[in-house]
Amino acid sequence: MIKKPQLAVSHTENIAMIQQWFESKVGCELLQAQQRAINRLLPRLFGYYLVEVAVNPKMNLSAESLIGHKVVVSNQHVLGLCDKSIVCQPTELPFEHNSIDVVLLHHTLDFTDNAHQVLREAIRVLRPGGHLLVVGFNPASWWGLRRLCCRKINAPWQRGQFISQGRLVDWTSLLGLTQLRSMTDYYLPPFVSGKWRRRFEKLQAYGRKSMPKNGAFYLSLARKDIEGITPIKRIKFPRKLYTLPVRKPATREQVRERS
Repeated sequence: MIKKPQLAVSHTENIAMIQQWFESKVGCELLQAQQRAINRLLPRLFGYYLVEVAVNPKMNLSAESLIGHKVVVSNQHVLGLCDKSIVCQPTELPFEHNSIDVVLLHHTLDFTDNAHQVLREAIRVLRPGGHLLVVGFNPASWWGLRRLCCRKINAPWQRGQFISQGRLVDWTSLLGLTQLRSMTDYYLPPFVSGKWRRRFEKLQAYGRKSMPKNGAFYLSLARKDIEGITPIKRIKFPRKLYTLPVRKPATREQVRERS
């Protein structure tokens, strides 16, 4: 039996398909679980500027953030973008070095042609002490197993790169970031039928207790640190008091005799 080669899909078409997939029932369930995980960490991060780079710029994943100035990055001009959106590529962010407090990457590394450049740009614009939030598909999950065993790509999410958490930690460590926290969630298999997903609802409680690192997605939090700078304490010298000889003042009688 001769296998028919699958037609190559461009990057733009791939992004459009994953955006439509997140509007499906299973995609909405996964997105809701991701939003709950983001809301657990994002309100604790403070600053002045936040940049959100997602596969769908209309998601508004940073709504719970307390940061006042939020910018949403879109790779093309589409209807429905918010007023604080800019059109640019994730590999070329139009921000100054060390100017952003928080950068949120939502499946941006999974659906890009150059994941290293996207990560380098995000870290470049981060200020020292700024935080990077990365959301991606977890290869060590039911979803990663399905993608590995399935010969034919049936869903748009299967076209993602599925970068492992260990590889992401290695990349961020080489670029000067410190891993602070990592969490996963959504332990249901990637069934399209809602009936089959409800049959495996017990996996949610079991997975959170017994498989804390095998959820369908992971959320990684890292901080940009400055290496090689050691604070120098001020040296305090003890103060010594010296008594100097002082001439006694002349009395009035002596002054009268001279006059």
